[in-house]
Amino acid sequence: MGRTASITRTTAETDVTVTLDLDGSGQAEIETGIGFLDHMLTALTRHALFDLTIRAEGDLHIDAHHTTEDIGIVLGQAIAQALGEKRGIARFGHAVAPMDEARVEAAIDISGRGMLVWSVTFGQPQLGEMDTELFEEFFRALAANARLTLHVTQAAGRNTHHIAEACFKATARALRAAVAPDPRVGNAVPSTKGTL
Repeated sequence: MGRTASITRTTAETDVTVTLDLDGSGQAEIETGIGFLDHMLTALTRHALFDLTIRAEGDLHIDAHHTTEDIGIVLGQAIAQALGEKRGIARFGHAVAPMDEARVEAAIDISGRGMLVWSVTFGQPQLGEMDTELFEEFFRALAANARLTLHVTQAAGRNTHHIAEACFKATARALRAAVAPDPRVGNAVPSTKGTL
């Protein structure tokens, strides 16, 4: 059985459906109603080598906050569901992504505990129609609902677009490493506790 999940979450503010295959080839079908977020989630999908479909409708007449956060929630839930008991995975992942003058590091532990440590500063408040402060909200929701520890640390960068893209690409590569099967682990859960 493949490591897949399909989840729909409907609230008074948003309607989000995510279909995920952790062992895909980087195929993305993303429709969030937020152009820049579509661009970032497509990059994440490609570099994580997931197959990912996201359909989201939200209260964008207010702002992009609810839609962005709820996509993070549902994508996180899908990752957790697709991983199941987390048997045989590498568990840890680390990546550094340069994007022109920007450089961002992401470190992941699929620990069973949701935690985001965010050390990123954007020089402008918006990219397209998206508030840059919403990137932190997305990654916090993702980490909490996937139940993983995620550190995103900016080492360099001035251009806001480049910094944001480096955040998504670094996280994607770290996720790709962390969810990868580790043949030396076999079918074991990679924890001294025996569960994650």
